[in-house]
Amino acid sequence: MNLTRSEARERAELLDVQSYDVNLDLTRGDSVFGSTTVVRFTARPGASTFIDAVTDAVHRITLNGVALDPAEVSDGVRISLPNLAESNELVVEADARYMNTGEGLHRFVDPVDNEVYLYSQFEVPDSRRMFAVFEQPDLKATFRFTVTAPSHWDVISNSPTPEPLPAGDLTEDSPRSTWSFEPTPRISSYITALIAGPYQCVRSELTSSDGRVIPLGVFARRSLMQYMDAENIFELTRQGFAFYEEQFGTPYPFEKYDQLFVPEFNAGAMENAGAVTFLESYVFRSRVTEATVERRAVTILHELAHMWFGDLVTMRWWNDLWLNESFAEFMSTLAAAEATEFKQAWTTFASLEKAWAYRQDQLPTTHPIVAEIRDLDDVQVNFDGITYAKGASVLKQLVAWVGQDRFMAGVREYFGKHAWGNTELSDLLSELETASGRDLKDWSAKWLETAGVNTLRPEFETDGDGNITSFAVLQSAIDEYPVLRPHRLAIGFYNPDEEGRLQRTHRVELDVDGERTEVPELAGQPRPALLLLNDDDLAYAKIRLDDVSQHTATRSLRNIADSLPRTLVWAAAWDAARDAEIPARNYVELVLQNIASESDSTVVQVLLRQLATTLAFYVNPEDREPMTIAAAESLWELAAAAEPGSDSQLQFVKAFAAHASSDEHLDTLAELFAGTRSLEGLSIDADLRWELLTGLVAGGRLGETDIAAELDRDATATGALAAAMARAAIPTAEAKAAAWEAIVQRSDMPNAAQRSAIAGFMRVHNTDLLEPYAQKYFDAIRDVWASRTHEIGQQIAVGLYPSRLARQDTVDRTDAFLAELGEDAPSLRRLVLENRDGVVRALKAQAADR
Repeated sequence: MNLTRSEARERAELLDVQSYDVNLDLTRGDSVFGSTTVVRFTARPGASTFIDAVTDAVHRITLNGVALDPAEVSDGVRISLPNLAESNELVVEADARYMNTGEGLHRFVDPVDNEVYLYSQFEVPDSRRMFAVFEQPDLKATFRFTVTAPSHWDVISNSPTPEPLPAGDLTEDSPRSTWSFEPTPRISSYITALIAGPYQCVRSELTSSDGRVIPLGVFARRSLMQYMDAENIFELTRQGFAFYEEQFGTPYPFEKYDQLFVPEFNAGAMENAGAVTFLESYVFRSRVTEATVERRAVTILHELAHMWFGDLVTMRWWNDLWLNESFAEFMSTLAAAEATEFKQAWTTFASLEKAWAYRQDQLPTTHPIVAEIRDLDDVQVNFDGITYAKGASVLKQLVAWVGQDRFMAGVREYFGKHAWGNTELSDLLSELETASGRDLKDWSAKWLETAGVNTLRPEFETDGDGNITSFAVLQSAIDEYPVLRPHRLAIGFYNPDEEGRLQRTHRVELDVDGERTEVPELAGQPRPALLLLNDDDLAYAKIRLDDVSQHTATRSLRNIADSLPRTLVWAAAWDAARDAEIPARNYVELVLQNIASESDSTVVQVLLRQLATTLAFYVNPEDREPMTIAAAESLWELAAAAEPGSDSQLQFVKAFAAHASSDEHLDTLAELFAGTRSLEGLSIDADLRWELLTGLVAGGRLGETDIAAELDRDATATGALAAAMARAAIPTAEAKAAAWEAIVQRSDMPNAAQRSAIAGFMRVHNTDLLEPYAQKYFDAIRDVWASRTHEIGQQIAVGLYPSRLARQDTVDRTDAFLAELGEDAPSLRRLVLENRDGVVRALKAQAADR
């Protein structure tokens, strides 16, 4: 099922595709659907090629009116096309299979009303699961979809939804209709879309910068629509439209803009042209943290940015996937900060996205931002922290270097020249060079074509009065990736005001390059209480604090007035703990002593995740249990002391539920769940009940009967996923064995249920329960990888790796497996290497913590 870059290049040189007419029959039952594709294309006469089609059965193939024998030319994945004419018409009539993996055309049955809901997910190579297609981004064409489905369904695609016409009754009480969509503009196949089922919709509209009225729609399942806050989504959409149309100098390129919240989605969202699909948990049926609300907003803006960058102008091949995603990531944060209520979006970016980037960039599998993408397997594992977060961080660095106005001027020229076409990185860089007057070749070579993250440290001297006499920024790199890069950054001085709040009192912005950069303009300045390299987070680099600043940060982190510099200090401390430069327990203490004063919801969320990682992996194993109990005690005290009804109160309670393991803490959790204990302002809604219950299950207090009772109370798709997690978290050998069998030995579990079960399986207070599965993982994973789809295989390869057994024998088992695997499955090898690195890092941190 793989497609190599060389095959794609050859096919693109051979073909020019004009159009697809795709006729789909969605009334054939719960396993397969009818798919008939008519493709019109020109080719080099006499040449041969192939079209991609993942089929259940192929009934008829004709090429230019000549029948081809399906048994001879189709292998269920590709169809060979011999002896092409200059102008060609291909007809493929087939059965295709519904998926339950979140790839291709996914089918879901709502347990609330037993209604069927479908949605497509095609990035990277899965439009071929719905229709026959030349599956590569540079073979753009128009797409006309004709869909037959139950009459009570709504059917949505890239073009506006037409009025359906009767298509005869499937049974006496099951009328069918046909929707005939108008052709799309010339787009790539991976951004085509079909969403079908009895979805409910709220509609609105906006006026584009060119005067067109753009219809807007927000969709969800019928049983979820009562929770949909559509007006908030419309408001964000209007803000994003206005911002992007002004910045890009190009009106919105499509006829309408629908946003659809769909079940069992694997990613956050997907940028289908004019029909964006979103993770359904972005419909908030219970109270969520402000961090989640902001994440949804940034995701909405991210997908909207793709309508221009990715959909209107598309990469030629997947080696520029990073640019597609990084640009949308950068622009969505910029739009959130400058055009919406989320003014602190760059703090969120520093806390969440950059932490992801730094982690990914320090793995043994790190790669240049412009990665070598040899085939589709390479693409699949490159949806990573380099592609999204490092790329966006480097774009932020580039904007700081050339200036935002000049950057956007280059982007406007880029859209003007390349609309509806395919491009490479050089096309964008040439426009940015022209607009900025800067030569970007050296910048591109150092930033985009090399891997690794640099570390920046201050070096300075002071006189007897505490005034700086000399100052320099030192830059280093690791041996594996020794390149030193140019950085545009700011240096901030922070001193306490009359109320003891650390405020910035001086700032200088400069270019840093090479091993040592002198900063003479700081000579004569009084040494500050806190000196912060990379103030305002312009650069992409790890930073270190001098001794005085480190002492100030440890003692007074909560007193830093603004969220972004506070977050940069948090990040430096976390980085030092991960690098085993400070004992893990010091980081635990830093978090628990200062998190109560943290005002940014995403920062609180990230800190609590990092606290959990530190306790599970980095602290000395002999001290883990008492330190975890002490941390849970602190989290409960923080929850009790938090402002009633506050975001932090909710986050502290959730974290307490995750860590509670002592009898006393499980008693408290049981009382919260039963309603015999309460916290002022805290509402125990459906989702929080599941979190409390799962904590009690993992602690051994509740079991299958209690899970079943809660599922009766919440008999929804969300409840079913929570129940799957809770069942897998039951701390018995029998429950772990049942979960392992369901995930690894059978292959019928839908993607979302499997994800929940894996999380529950790994949720243990006593890692002895996981001991039997350390070797079982290595015995099974190769067959799993070969037999499952990429999404399902990756969930298992990453999620069930015995990372909680952070010991040398886990490393040894991994090494033995990798030696046996060789180069047979490079994508699996990469994932296992990354898993291994987590254990090696944990062992170093544990040693430092002793």
